[in-house]
Amino acid sequence: MHTDVFLKEVQERGKYDTTHEADRAARVVLALLGAHLVGSERAELAARLPETYTLILLNPLQAAEPLSPERFVRATAAWIDGATNATAQWDIGAVLSAVADAAGAELTHRILMQLPPGYDVLFGRPTPP
Repeated sequence: MHTDVFLKEVQERGKYDTTHEADRAARVVLALLGAHLVGSERAELAARLPETYTLILLNPLQAAEPLSPERFVRATAAWIDGATNATAQWDIGAVLSAVADAAGAELTHRILMQLPPGYDVLFGRPTPP
């Protein structure tokens, strides 16, 4: 996937005025996500994203423990100047729904299996009760 196509998807989903805003959200969310994924799923996802974001996903921060979805939202808010938990959740939804589309259903399912319960909603793929 080309960077401009991915950013356009994020920009439309997040209703951002510029691709710069979409890029900022994508960089933060993918850096945090990369810290929680391991093995072939992280490598497969990276291969389906633009190179810029591949590098961010594959060279993540090290997470001491998996973040719950709520803590993931708070961490995202802490990394984006002026963000609140509500705006961070919006950013996460814009990025992760585009990531899920790029990944496809099968890989997204395997990614969600690595993450704590509740991430399905952040990816825009809520699991029926």
